[in-house]
Amino acid sequence: MDADFAVTSLVRRSIAGVASALVLASAGMASAQGGEGQPIDLAFATFFRQPIGPRGLEFSAALRAADGQRVRLVGYIVTREHAVAGWFLFTPRPVRLSEDADGDADDLPPATVTVVLPERLREQVVAPQPGPIAITGRLHVGRAEDASGHVSWLHLDLDPETPATGSTATTVVLPRVGQ
Repeated sequence: MDADFAVTSLVRRSIAGVASALVLASAGMASAQGGEGQPIDLAFATFFRQPIGPRGLEFSAALRAADGQRVRLVGYIVTREHAVAGWFLFTPRPVRLSEDADGDADDLPPATVTVVLPERLREQVVAPQPGPIAITGRLHVGRAEDASGHVSWLHLDLDPETPATGSTATTVVLPRVGQ
């Protein structure tokens, strides 16, 4: 009986030790990647659970874990007929919205992120550009509705120190990937 107790106690201590090590390792990884240091590289392809089940699209564990963290996304600025100052839409593929022709019907993919400009750029419009760009900021996952009624589930507060190359008083140009 004493031998069984000793083995059971040893197994419990080993499991506790491994669990503690995993918690410490994940905490260190989260602070190293999602804190004020390096952002977490997040791919649009990881936003939803795969395969898609009978409940439809569901946010992945990776996306939920990135909620509130600094992330880096690579994608495309949505081209709009009527650009709006202070924010833009960001997608995994090039998209052009024709608000006048299509009204509320749009071709936005489910993994569309609403990007809010830093305070110093809020009066400006982001210029769409060919090719992908990389953006960094704090990600927020959850339903939000703005004053115009636009609802989105994914938001990114663009880092305040984001470089704005070639900007004018009314337009912001963000650097493309590789620039």
